[in-house]
Amino acid sequence: MMATVLVVEDEERIRDLVRSYLERAGLEVLSTGSGAHAIELARSTTPDLLVLDLRLPDVPGEVVASEIRRFLPVPTLMLTAKSSEQDRIRGLELGADDYVTKPFSPRELVLRVEAILRRSAHDVARPGPVSYGDGELVIDADRRGVQVRGETVELTPTEWGILVSLARVPGRVYSRYELINKVRGFEFEGYERTIDSHVKNLRRKVERDSRQPQIVETVLGAGYRLRLTPDG
Repeated sequence: MMATVLVVEDEERIRDLVRSYLERAGLEVLSTGSGAHAIELARSTTPDLLVLDLRLPDVPGEVVASEIRRFLPVPTLMLTAKSSEQDRIRGLELGADDYVTKPFSPRELVLRVEAILRRSAHDVARPGPVSYGDGELVIDADRRGVQVRGETVELTPTEWGILVSLARVPGRVYSRYELINKVRGFEFEGYERTIDSHVKNLRRKVERDSRQPQIVETVLGAGYRLRLTPDG
């Protein structure tokens, strides 16, 4: 089936440009310049990916992303004029899977969209529920579900990708470069460190104390690893 992308951008010229390039790449595209309308569209059409401008005239893009995530765990690429490193990190901490600043290359945007869609369509974990650490962590790739200490945890697509990548070989250290390539499918210069923001968000959800992580461990100067071992 053709993947559907919802483009939310208030500048008509940019919205039409993005739409044209995505459609040329074989994607079905819905578009709007309104944050409120975007929330309605996401609820009624369940798109596969959201391309979202942060500066919208009615509802801030950050609020749009948060509201949509309440009912649809859709991957999100933020498209914005906010170009500072802090703005980019803030966007990633809000759960964005990628961040493109204006002015941008339409071809690069299409590549990033395609990489996110490939990642979302491909589970990297082993099939069926797999338990780690005497049941402390359970990953169910078939249902794309995660339980921590018996409680269901909702992860963004990027957080899911990081966790199941680490769980593929528990104890093995994965560098930031490896993780971002496994999760996104490719890497652009300057984006390797953004994996830290996603790990930080993941730890808030799975650790008892994110300041003293027991599940996703940092190996200084090397990367990250899953500290728990598989049960059985």
